[in-house]
Amino acid sequence: MSQDPNSPTHTENLDLSQFGTLLRAHRGSLSLRQAAAEAGVSFSTLGRAEAGAQPDLTSFTLLCAWLGIPPSQFFSPMAEKEVAPIDEAIAHLSADPRLVGGAAEKIVEVLRGMYDNLANAPADRPVLACHLRAAGILRPGVPQRLSSLLTKMHAELETRYATQQP
Repeated sequence: MSQDPNSPTHTENLDLSQFGTLLRAHRGSLSLRQAAAEAGVSFSTLGRAEAGAQPDLTSFTLLCAWLGIPPSQFFSPMAEKEVAPIDEAIAHLSADPRLVGGAAEKIVEVLRGMYDNLANAPADRPVLACHLRAAGILRPGVPQRLSSLLTKMHAELETRYATQQP
């Protein structure tokens, strides 16, 4: 399940239901031509916008400025999209221009592997884990004894840390 790293975390809906009414009210007794000149748009654009048509982006921003209303007032959240922290990190890595030649993909592979192993770690899983490349050539029982020793060291360090002993 891969998400597009360039997709927004939410989408918004442009609601212009009151835009035409606001334009007409702001125009007052001015003619369409006078108000359009004042707003910096053509009179036909102003007339269509007053009638409820959606103007182009430039005209929309000019008309909003003329009204003294931020364009964001006409946007309403339509759908929230949940983005997992790992996907957000991957999006940043994928967008980094310094990572070239497949470097981002290699980092993503390692990062995803680490995340998958650690993010949903059960509570009863050992706090300390050790991967020994040489485990295959060690004598039987050595990896278990080493694990036991490291676990004891870890417990002692936790105790010292908790009591702030050097």
